Amino acid sequence: MLGAALACALPALSDAPAVLHLIGELGAGKTTCARSLLRTLGVAGIVRSPTYTLVEMYPAGPVQCVHVDLYRLQGAEDLEDLGLRDFLAPGNLLLIEWPERGAGLLPPADVAVSLSYEAEGRDATLRAGSSRGMVWLDNLRTDTRLIPYLSNLT
Repeated sequence: MLGAALACALPALSDAPAVLHLIGELGAGKTTCARSLLRTLGVAGIVRSPTYTLVEMYPAGPVQCVHVDLYRLQGAEDLEDLGLRDFLAPGNLLLIEWPERGAGLLPPADVAVSLSYEAEGRDATLRAGSSRGMVWLDNLRTDTRLIPYLSNLT
């Protein structure tokens, strides 16, 4: 549900790319959130986890989605080889799992989503890191499906 809501709330990308950092331990739901977002944006084919390929690209109408997983990253030189700078163009959405493994070398997050285990479910904390991120979170606040969860939007 969170990924779908993030997709519906996504601000226009005509002037700049958007960057979403997905943070959490193994199994916390980072890839599930990304898949839900991608499906809601219209990606119909197989949505692969980029754990082994590191980067997967998905055209979604006018948005080019770049799903990145840095879990297996060995060092800064590996990150440089991914060529993420090439994807920082208007119309692109970067979904970056395990951003802490590329700390200091990644584009800053417009929104950072921290996922954790909570009893039998998950807890999500969302933080805006830019003016675009603040708009994105403001758009989320209007999604009535999320009203029970809004205490963690900052």
